[in-house]
Amino acid sequence: MSVKVEKHKNCMVVKIQAEKLDLDMAPDLKAHFVNISSEGAKNIILDLSDARYCDSSGLSAILVGNRLCKNAGGKLVLTGVKEAIKKLIIISQLDSILNSAVSVDDGIKLLDELETSK
Repeated sequence: MSVKVEKHKNCMVVKIQAEKLDLDMAPDLKAHFVNISSEGAKNIILDLSDARYCDSSGLSAILVGNRLCKNAGGKLVLTGVKEAIKKLIIISQLDSILNSAVSVDDGIKLLDELETSK
C-alpha cells in the first residue's frame, strides 16, 4: 500500500509512500480521506516528503481532503512539499487556501497554534 495513516494527539498523519501523486494514486488517497473523516478526525497532516510529482488528479485528491477537514471544522496541513509540487500549487492559485509546514512536527505545531487561536 502506498498510503500510511497514523493517529497523533490532535490529528491523523497521512504519508504518501510513492514518488507520484497522480491518477493511479489519487483515488486511494481520496478513499483514505473519506474514511478518516467518517471516523471523526477533523485535522489531517498530509506528508508529501516522498512524493516528487503531482498532477491534477493528485491536486484534486488534496482538495477533497481540504474540503472534508474544513467541513468538520478542522484543517489540512501539507508537509514535505517538494519544489515541483509547490509550483503546481502556486500556479493553480491554491497556495492561499492550503496550509503547509516543513515537517510533520511543524505541522502538528501549526495545528496546535490554529486550535488555540480560535
